[in-house]
Amino acid sequence: MTKPFALDPRDRELFRQSVGPVKPLRCDRIDPIPSHPAPIPRFTRADERRVLDDMLSDYFEPAELDTGEELYYRAEGVQQAVLRKLRRGQFRVGAALDLHGMTVVMAREALAGFLRAARRESLGCVRIVHGKGNGSRHRGPVLKQKLNHWLRQRDEVLAFCSARSVDGGTGAVYVLLRRI
Repeated sequence: MTKPFALDPRDRELFRQSVGPVKPLRCDRIDPIPSHPAPIPRFTRADERRVLDDMLSDYFEPAELDTGEELYYRAEGVQQAVLRKLRRGQFRVGAALDLHGMTVVMAREALAGFLRAARRESLGCVRIVHGKGNGSRHRGPVLKQKLNHWLRQRDEVLAFCSARSVDGGTGAVYVLLRRI
């Protein structure tokens, strides 16, 4: 071990004269070093990877052909077989909502209330009639397009698809709900 360096008393005095009077600091105001690194956006990166994988995938399901009239969606983690069963009408429909004649605002409120009630009653599958847009003239099926968008945003919606012709066909959807 080496001995600590000792200053000559003359050097110490010379230093004090050079520096001048010193006043102790109460706060040095140095920003603390962040204790944690910035979070990694795992879910965003996973979504981007999934989109890229889907774009490069050769997977083709003939039942998923989009004719422009049929609606279908399945959330991540929901098996394709579940969507097939839903499209065949193999789930028992617990309740139905008819949006015919409603404005967009009225339909959105009715949908939100209907889905809340369906969750409270632990319903697994419901039917929503949106119509085919025949009364919308040149604008096409407004509520159908809105419903397609709204349902995709809801966490409780696992999947949905256009109903069988006996239940309204492309003017209605079956909606599979997540159980509480």
